[in-house]
Amino acid sequence: MTTVGTGVYTPKPGAAPLPRMIAAQAALETKMLLRNGEQLLLTVVIPTLLLVLFSSVDIVDTGAGEAVDFLAPGILALAVMSTAFTGQAIATGFERRYGVLKRLASSPLPRWGLMTAKTASVLVTEVLQVILLTVIAFALGWSPHGNPLAVALLLVLGTAAFSGLGLLMAGTLKAEATLAAANLVFLLLLVGGGVIVPLDKFPQGAQDVLGLLPISALSDGLRDVLQHGAGMPWGDLGILAAWAVAGLAAAGTFFRWE
Repeated sequence: MTTVGTGVYTPKPGAAPLPRMIAAQAALETKMLLRNGEQLLLTVVIPTLLLVLFSSVDIVDTGAGEAVDFLAPGILALAVMSTAFTGQAIATGFERRYGVLKRLASSPLPRWGLMTAKTASVLVTEVLQVILLTVIAFALGWSPHGNPLAVALLLVLGTAAFSGLGLLMAGTLKAEATLAAANLVFLLLLVGGGVIVPLDKFPQGAQDVLGLLPISALSDGLRDVLQHGAGMPWGDLGILAAWAVAGLAAAGTFFRWE
């Protein structure tokens, strides 16, 4: 509304500023994610249970040192995958099926703005996950090392890689197929991505292939920095960057809004 005279107002129609629209949509996306029981199971309950269980019970040989020192970086990588890939793929897939994306695409918020809001929601959720898992890991005796900048770069590139893959799946498959495929990929990468079981437990040929997966690059990179105090893990960062570029480009090309 604009003031014409004392106590007199005239309408001023028009869309809100773009940053405000994106922030409002991001807040809505975050609230919806945190209120969804299935999403909370993926993003909070499963990573927390795995961290506590495998740190407390000698089930898997994690090498020398405390088990939590090996497990905590892998669980952080799992948390990123569960939110940016599995959770986002399932939620976006069903939004597409029910026509939510089609309606949002016709709003003043541009399509790239909607995707930006979804990405912001993922990042907010991941911050909460990292804080929670870090507190639990410290309580279990975790002693991290390394460069915080390297950790931040790994997490950001890992988020971009998994987000691109999740949106590609949600935008090309039917919702039911996305639900099944996303959960299956989650389980397969949990077992074969170096999260809980070290990659050196697999045959050499399998190690060479598994090491190129984004979850392996993220978990190994975080482990090199946080457990071994390594410098910038350029190899793992390069793998994540390649997946991020390929996934986001493919999602932008093949994503169907209806």
